[in-house]
Amino acid sequence: MVYRLKQTEKAAPLFAGWQETMIWSCLQGVMGAVFTDSTDQPASAAALLGDFCFLAGKPNRELVWDVPKGRDFLIMVPGSRGWAELIERCHGSAAKKVVRYAFKKEPGVFDRTRLQAAVDGLPKGYDLQRMDETLFWRCKEIKWCRDWVSQYENYSMYQRYGLGAVILKDGDPVSGASSYSGYRGGIEIEIDTREDHRRRGLAFVCGAKLILDCLARDWYPGWDAQNPWSAALAGKLGYHLESEYEAYEVIRNEQMSDRH
Repeated sequence: MVYRLKQTEKAAPLFAGWQETMIWSCLQGVMGAVFTDSTDQPASAAALLGDFCFLAGKPNRELVWDVPKGRDFLIMVPGSRGWAELIERCHGSAAKKVVRYAFKKEPGVFDRTRLQAAVDGLPKGYDLQRMDETLFWRCKEIKWCRDWVSQYENYSMYQRYGLGAVILKDGDPVSGASSYSGYRGGIEIEIDTREDHRRRGLAFVCGAKLILDCLARDWYPGWDAQNPWSAALAGKLGYHLESEYEAYEVIRNEQMSDRH
């Protein structure tokens, strides 16, 4: 049996040592959910938030098989080789092994002067704004930037656990850095630029702005990269690579993730 855990703190020992903000969001009950093999003394757990599922404790086939049901796409992160083998056995060719990049959590590492210089270097013709209620609802309706706000039920929740910086061109969002998820103490950054405005330094500008706004709130801006481009941008913004790690993209159709 698979259970949705209401007392999420019971799963915290299984995730001990994971420096992953989305797991913290789930364990704190801010957003996402935790599924386990038992509500009293769980030995296996899956922390599910958006497109991500983190697997910890004793490898459990039911969690690996049941949690992705009804989804076209899910990124499963195994906590051990045993979990990885289960993902491969259960999902077969639907599970694509990928390499992702984790970055150190270093609150004092950011150079505020350098980040402000990046913000001040916004190219002419563009407008940089904080995510407000109007932009929040607008981004929910735009497919390519929906993940800036998709995990937040409403703007009130976003105000409490989210933060974002959006670059506009002629009134339209063309680049932005926002919170894919939030927890008590910080966010996980989601960043992207519309295809026709890429390679102009816009992601660097809005990323710098979001980090500065997080620091002003005493929040930590978490970063986890999907690809070398995102990892290089993180380094430019001041992050230091902690490790590469393996994950599995479980794809039920041709849809691919745009997640950074």
